[in-house]
Amino acid sequence: MAGWAQLAPSPDAPPVSTAPAPPPDEEPVATLKLNVNLVDVFFTVKDKQGNLVPHLTRDDCTVLEDKQPQKLKSFVAETNQPLTLGILLDTSGSQQRVLSLEQEVGSQFLERVLRKMDEAFLLSFDVNVDLLQDYTNSPRLLTRAMNKAEINTAGGNGAAGIPGAGGGTVPVYGTPKGTLLYDAVYLASNEKLNQETGRKAMILLTDGEDEGSRYKISEAIAAAQRSNAIVYVILIADRGFYGGLGYSGFSAMKKMTEETGGRLIDVGNNGKKLEAAFQQIEDELRTQYVASYTPSNTKLDGTFRRLSVECRGDGLKVQTRKGYFALVPQN
Repeated sequence: MAGWAQLAPSPDAPPVSTAPAPPPDEEPVATLKLNVNLVDVFFTVKDKQGNLVPHLTRDDCTVLEDKQPQKLKSFVAETNQPLTLGILLDTSGSQQRVLSLEQEVGSQFLERVLRKMDEAFLLSFDVNVDLLQDYTNSPRLLTRAMNKAEINTAGGNGAAGIPGAGGGTVPVYGTPKGTLLYDAVYLASNEKLNQETGRKAMILLTDGEDEGSRYKISEAIAAAQRSNAIVYVILIADRGFYGGLGYSGFSAMKKMTEETGGRLIDVGNNGKKLEAAFQQIEDELRTQYVASYTPSNTKLDGTFRRLSVECRGDGLKVQTRKGYFALVPQN
């Protein structure tokens, strides 16, 4: 687990046990093995006005893999199924004047969205990637961790990369630099979400700018796709920070969200728009469908398979991930 060292908890986070996880119940493990080549496709459907369409059936939708229709084993409206959520908070210098807004509205969202069977974790990314709160069902613990997040520029007006002084306990990749957005998505996917089953989503609060990541955006997207996680980006940016030059994060974040079945919502630094963005994400996560099938292409070759979903109806638009990676043979 080479990447996990970079996802060190911040010194202010509640202690996280390093003991081995207890063995899972036998039944879920057995089920996982039986369904090892079952593909789950999570998607939302909207009408021409952009309203969510909640009452479709198996007969209304077709799933295609590499343009070939697939025979569905199940089709369910996922309104109350457990949700695993990762909140990724940009704490780089460009977020100095919007962090408090993110903390306030983000806490309200977690209070509303987390239900009894749900769990969420929180990490921040700047010159480091820090796990601020591990998986919990408690909005209180998540809010506490979110409110302790601090801007860190390490060498600018931040903590100069000093472990334990806002920069996390383990500096990432030598000399700290920049905003490790792609690394954060990659690590959250591989080290947190990949071990979970069911509905999974990441919500990034960021201006979309990456600087200094080891991983490329294509690798971050692939990691999210392998973990079957939907990525939402709330593009929140203090326009004044860029001195009128604008910022270039929009296109990269649009690509990341579209490839994983999520959505980019640009809110600027407007609190009302931020509240509306969280509400839209909550509504979409609670109005999902999941279609499951065993691929007609039975090769276990690790290749990328293109996915699309078509639903019958006037002007219906489907939002889903663009594909998945086939399994590779188990040794």
